[in-house]
Amino acid sequence: MQDYEVEFVERGDRDARFLVRGITPAFANGIRRAMIADVPTFSIDQLRVVENSSVMFDEQIGLRLGLVPLTTPAGEFEVGDEVTLALDVEGPSREETTETVTAYSGDIVSSDEMVQPADDNIPIIDLKDGQRLEVEADAVLDRGREHAKHQGGVAVGYRHLQRVNVVGEKGEFADDDPHILRGVIEEDGELIPTDEFDNDLTNRYPGKEVEVEDVPNAFVFSVETDGSLTVEELVTRAIDSLRDRADELRESVQL
Repeated sequence: MQDYEVEFVERGDRDARFLVRGITPAFANGIRRAMIADVPTFSIDQLRVVENSSVMFDEQIGLRLGLVPLTTPAGEFEVGDEVTLALDVEGPSREETTETVTAYSGDIVSSDEMVQPADDNIPIIDLKDGQRLEVEADAVLDRGREHAKHQGGVAVGYRHLQRVNVVGEKGEFADDDPHILRGVIEEDGELIPTDEFDNDLTNRYPGKEVEVEDVPNAFVFSVETDGSLTVEELVTRAIDSLRDRADELRESVQL
């Protein structure tokens, strides 16, 4: 597989923008789809209710728990593996001044320290005096194409990298309407997010007549994860899945 040029525009653990040069639109879309559908993550799948005296039905509790992102370490588990989780929270006692106690994702206890809630402050339910919620759950490792709750990439997209060319001065009576452009532009080798000039080219090139063109085979990806994986982990695992599928196809063709 050939080498591709990758450059980060913005880089964080959970959200990032990066440029990839030397790929076709089909391959760019393949990377996007792999990030959404092919990278497995843990998510609660089965729920066993020990006690639920809250105002919510068991099914509502199960839905909320299923949407709590769980950390998914690389190379430690296989698709179909399960981890047991538990949640046991009671409402306030009569001696306490608060009217309710909120059960948060951080109250979930895991049987495996490698699989934990990605965030501790996701609210699950408010419990009043005399109410209690005690459940056990099985989290399973599966892919996003099986269920959306296993999609580690919550916002994944890409745009062409674009180049802006100044073609001359605006005429004396030219209109001053905004020229909106979203994404990232390349200017003298520098990558500039368009939100730096409020996505309006007239702010960056006042009084100038400009033309915008797509840079061939260059795409800027915007990726945000739910915390179960970092952006780097999500992207590299997506690429690995594409490579594995290509190897499988090659072997099948050669048979």
